Amino acid sequence: MSRKRNVTVAAVQMKCSTNVEENIAKADALVREAAEKGAQIILLPELFERQYFCQERRYDYYNFAKPTLENDAVKHFAKLAKELEIVIPVSFYERDGNRLFNSAAVIDADGEILGLYRKTHIPDDHYYQEKFYFIPGDTGFKTFKTKFGTIGVGICWDQWFPETARALALNGAELIFYPTAIGSEPILECDSMPHWRRCMQGHSAANVIPVIAANRIGREDVTPCDENGNQTSSLVFYGSSFITNETGEIIKSASRDEETVLTAEFDLDEVFQNRLGWGLFRDRRPDCYKVITEK
Repeated sequence: MSRKRNVTVAAVQMKCSTNVEENIAKADALVREAAEKGAQIILLPELFERQYFCQERRYDYYNFAKPTLENDAVKHFAKLAKELEIVIPVSFYERDGNRLFNSAAVIDADGEILGLYRKTHIPDDHYYQEKFYFIPGDTGFKTFKTKFGTIGVGICWDQWFPETARALALNGAELIFYPTAIGSEPILECDSMPHWRRCMQGHSAANVIPVIAANRIGREDVTPCDENGNQTSSLVFYGSSFITNETGEIIKSASRDEETVLTAEFDLDEVFQNRLGWGLFRDRRPDCYKVITEK
């Protein structure tokens, strides 16, 4: 009788301060909490080392970017992954020569970096001014064969695009992880949280793959200065991190304003059989989808 491929995943929801060491220490404690709950693959929010600096435009913030092996969070969590024998996708600001990316380093349970995913879709909206800091990723939608299963990673704005999840599914992802930094929309004056969740629930259901999304919480304010053109603004990050099953149903959910560790267990072989049974990949018609790349 074959052994079940059960895996426990976790989404960490946290508030970020202006102190890198403090944020890494807090993330460390929450990751340890998740591991104590049995989690084997643990997701932290997008760019958790700092407050969301893309709210303003400052040239000196380019200096936050570091090569992968020099990044403080990557170095720290590589050691922790090995210690706890867990997998951690670590979101960070990457410098590769003269190029700057919004990236995730996927660290396996032995502490080795399996590779990088670089954010494909870069937003440029009021107070989400990422095009000032990042160029579009060049990795494609990679998947990573970890100790506990094959995973795919998309970063924040990527989660709004069905092509991200479908490409990851076609590349063999058994679980999809979305590190996120999203909150209030001061100009639009809308609550995007339900819409945000429904997008990913749809991706999960359409690909018959569990989705794990980890967001930050808290209000982050911009202090006016010469470097940012005396900008005054604030964002309130709405948390609401969640985990779906393979049908898109939210099975674990966080609040809008509390630091939380969510966990859920999946039998990856059972999920695979459900995916086969629905016939969604059997009945695809790629020859009919050329309009997606032509327009």
